[in-house]
Amino acid sequence: MPASHLLLALVIVAVWGTNFVVMKNALSTFPPFYFAALRYCFALLPLIFFLPRPQVSWTNLCVYGIATGVGQFGVLYYAVHSQITPGLASLVVQTQVFFTIGFAMFFAKEGLKRYQAVAVAISMTGLCIIAIHTDATTTVLGIALVVFAGLSWGIANTVSRKAGSINMLSYVVWASAFSIPPLLLMAAVFEGGAAHLWDVTLTAPLNAWIAVFWQSWANTLFGYAAWAWLLSKHPAALVAPAPLLVPIFGMGASTIFLDESLPAWKLMAAGLVITGLMVNLFWPSLRAKAS
Repeated sequence: MPASHLLLALVIVAVWGTNFVVMKNALSTFPPFYFAALRYCFALLPLIFFLPRPQVSWTNLCVYGIATGVGQFGVLYYAVHSQITPGLASLVVQTQVFFTIGFAMFFAKEGLKRYQAVAVAISMTGLCIIAIHTDATTTVLGIALVVFAGLSWGIANTVSRKAGSINMLSYVVWASAFSIPPLLLMAAVFEGGAAHLWDVTLTAPLNAWIAVFWQSWANTLFGYAAWAWLLSKHPAALVAPAPLLVPIFGMGASTIFLDESLPAWKLMAAGLVITGLMVNLFWPSLRAKAS
């Protein structure tokens, strides 16, 4: 991978990692599903009027939009709002690496290799440590929801790779159209109804709207368009390791700005999860070099 592509991947994960602090602060104003709907509304508008529809099927756009909008971020926002701390969420969502590689294996009809089973066991040990230490700030439900968000991210990665070499900014913008309706419906049903959401919109402070636009432009338009572009240019196993740095930025930013504690058990769990992910991703190349 060229140095410029590596730098782009680093910038993306820095934006994604520190974003967990931004989303936690914004969720004190906007309910989770409505916050996600606003994110994709401003990712869609006004760019959809200036970018042509990418040459992919409507099904591909729909699956990507629902996977990222509802499955990944709608669920992730709900979890971070009340079920898990931002730092731990930034760690647990990296299970997307296993799902991304797993889907690639499934479609290539490959079996589970021994090193991959070991990698899963190591990371699952880390997740079990987190589950043992659940409390008012981190629940078992929160962990399960973020794992589901990781699964949805893996689906989105797989679908975007099948889109091929297209304009990825246009792809993300048009796919956002499929994220908005289910998120608005969920917000209307579960978050107080249209009248309440309208009141929230009118009374939201400036910093909350800045967070919305940060989600829309920095994370969605830049982050996911650039990420999808990298996945279209390089094998999944080469690109997927980059988000391993997200928990470093996420846990660090949460500690600095939200005073999230970093006890020994949390550092141990983070080390195990990341070690498992690294084994899964890097063992084949290390073994090949050793041979």
